[in-house]
Amino acid sequence: MPSIRIRDAAELLGVSDDTVRRWVDDGQLSVRTDDSGRKVLDGAELARFVSAQGGRVPRDPVAVGSSARNRFAGLVTKVTADKVMAQVEMRCGPFTVVSLMSTDAVRELGLEPGSVATAVVKATTVIVETPGGTW
Repeated sequence: MPSIRIRDAAELLGVSDDTVRRWVDDGQLSVRTDDSGRKVLDGAELARFVSAQGGRVPRDPVAVGSSARNRFAGLVTKVTADKVMAQVEMRCGPFTVVSLMSTDAVRELGLEPGSVATAVVKATTVIVETPGGTW
């Protein structure tokens, strides 16, 4: 289960840390403490929350050079897979982006609801990238 720090969740959602903390205080999101003593959100719960909210387009967390200009950073909200192919749905600010890829690619990228990823749209192809570090 992906865990996302409050600061990183705020950046992904295009809001302030205080806004995320208010959502936690209001009971809209739950928080737990990780092994390092930091407060983190459950990635899958955050993905469900984001799906219901909409919002601004977040900063692209993937630090890679690319010729593609249509990059949408966000959270994976749903993965539907069989033995060969998978459908990955992402919430990227106010946008929902859907990508079809191999089930092997989903496993290799570790995509699951709550995963942070960037959808890269080039012509009719959507490429999904994940950050090199942890969130």
